[in-house]
Amino acid sequence: MSLKTIKQLLQMKRFLFYFFTLLPFISFSQNNNAPSSNDIHDIKITGYLQTQFQKAQSPGIYSWSGGDFNTNSDSRFIIRRGRLKIDRVDKFSSIVFQLDGTQDGIRLMDAFIQFHDSTFTSFKLTAGLFNRPFGYSIVYSSGYRDFPERARVFQTLMPRERDIGAMLSFQPKKTARFLTADLAIVNGSGLSARDYDSRKDIIGNLGFKFDSLVNKKLHLGFGGSIYKGTVRSNTNTYFKPTNNGFIGITDANNENRNFKRDYYGANLQLAYDNNFGNTTFKTEYIQGKQPGVAASSSISGFAASQSFAIQPSGNLYLRNFNGYFFWFTQQISHTKLTAIIGYDVYDPNTDIEEKEIGRPGNNTTAGDIKFSTLGYGLTYALNNRLKLTIYNEHVHNDATLLTDYQGDVKDNVFTTRLQYRW
Repeated sequence: MSLKTIKQLLQMKRFLFYFFTLLPFISFSQNNNAPSSNDIHDIKITGYLQTQFQKAQSPGIYSWSGGDFNTNSDSRFIIRRGRLKIDRVDKFSSIVFQLDGTQDGIRLMDAFIQFHDSTFTSFKLTAGLFNRPFGYSIVYSSGYRDFPERARVFQTLMPRERDIGAMLSFQPKKTARFLTADLAIVNGSGLSARDYDSRKDIIGNLGFKFDSLVNKKLHLGFGGSIYKGTVRSNTNTYFKPTNNGFIGITDANNENRNFKRDYYGANLQLAYDNNFGNTTFKTEYIQGKQPGVAASSSISGFAASQSFAIQPSGNLYLRNFNGYFFWFTQQISHTKLTAIIGYDVYDPNTDIEEKEIGRPGNNTTAGDIKFSTLGYGLTYALNNRLKLTIYNEHVHNDATLLTDYQGDVKDNVFTTRLQYRW
């Protein structure tokens, strides 16, 4: 067992100890696959706009903070998100349609219909394009999130957050109102693509929440999720992990074979209203198997382990991964100012240490590099619609044997964002 594997097991042990210590008290799983209001209403229009300026440490860096920078640019103005949501709710059904308009054009974000029956009021059926019901941060709206972006691991595994399919949700209206459960079947190829094989992916989510504990000041919660999917191989060779890298397996039967894409996640949220102001702590952990490809001159290390929207044409690399984030916010003396601190880690290949990546013969590439990000900043709520965010991110990777990654890449990013929500 490698030193890196031992470290990963110790990290996971500490996380599970921390998680299950709080398990008897509370759990929480928030799902925003819903109209703007559950009250019966005719067409309602809501949305938000995020415009921002960013300064990168180097020109042309790969970045999860709003996308990669152009080759000769280390600063930019962009429209990060421009959401327009239209919904309608009647007695037994609702419809949601949401667009996203940026400098890149207009894209469909949500388009789903929901049904519920007067006899089985605890159940709800959703069909169409919706957020994958996995964990906490995927389904939590970017218009309300304190941090500019989701953690790197979730952007990699579930780009654009959505998928097309059907979902059955369960939330008791009278007894056990603290319980939420979702079961979805989706294409697995994301919001912008048709399914490229006949297999479908299954997502399960279970959560609980208890609000207003300890004199109505403490809000605690946790949840757990599972994703069971596959990725089709388009070649007769795939690479499986070993302690020192990958080994190629060639067989004519490998073409058209489906390899496991499995994720397991746990999340926890705490909020406390105290004399200094509201304090929150949120964390989420995920691990599993992610079929990817090798990084190359045409595929960046970021894209090599990303989930596919189209059929991957190259050989598949079967990677064991893990990732997590910690988000901490503190309202400053009951003012409109809030301090925010975030830390996230994504290790796309837990079977190898960074110092071994790029060693001749082990078939590793930039798609196997572990990254961590420390972010800190302030938000200022000018009013209940307008918010200013200033955030600085320090992105770190350990040295490898690869030419472009023999030290920490200079890919820090500073962001100033103005958001208006209506």
